[in-house]
Formats: sequence, C-alpha cells, structure tokens
Amino acid sequence: MTDPANNVHAPLDAATADKLLELLANDDTFRDCFQCNPAQALAQIGARGASANDSAPVAGEPYFCMTTQQLASKEDIAQARAELQSYLTEKTNHTVIFAFESESIRSTLLRR
Repeated sequence: MTDPANNVHAPLDAATADKLLELLANDDTFRDCFQCNPAQALAQIGARGASANDSAPVAGEPYFCMTTQQLASKEDIAQARAELQSYLTEKTNHTVIFAFESESIRSTLLRR
C-alpha cells in the first residue's frame, strides 16, 4: 500500500516483517529473489502493496527503498534483526532507507 502523495509504502505488519527477516537470515533462494526484486519477494510472503511482477521497483515505486547493490550477509541481518523488525513495522517515512545494504545496516538504522 502506498501513499500516492509522496510515494511511501505502509510499514510492514509484525508477522510479515518477522517472516521477511527470517528468510533473509536463512534462505538462499529467497535472498536471491529479494536481491533481484524486493517487491516480488515481499509479494511471495504476502506484504501489502507488493507486486509479483518481473520488473524490480524503481525510484518512486513501493519497496524501492529495499533495493541493494549487495544484500547484507545472513549474519548481519540476524544480528540486527530486532532493530530491523522495529524499523520495518514503525509508522515512519518508508521512502529511501536502504537498510539491507551490505556493510550499512547499523549506520542506516542509527541515522533515523
């Protein structure tokens, strides 16, 4: 679900955020899908407003904020799980966060 006035998406519900983080910390196939197209990966787990189409989101589209050049390691995601869970479920401006970028999880979450 997005807000057309400023192209943000709604926060994830707790169950969806938990499922996302579990898969990113443990499932290589899901990680590959998320790296290529986060919106499609989120659609697989039932995230509201996520599209299962083949094209990755671009700037201004829902879930573009979750795109990465290199997805953080399973270990990094597992270590930051509580902080990521809190951020993903928080009512805030979900436009450009890039919280899943390798080497950037902690710094991204600290900037908010």
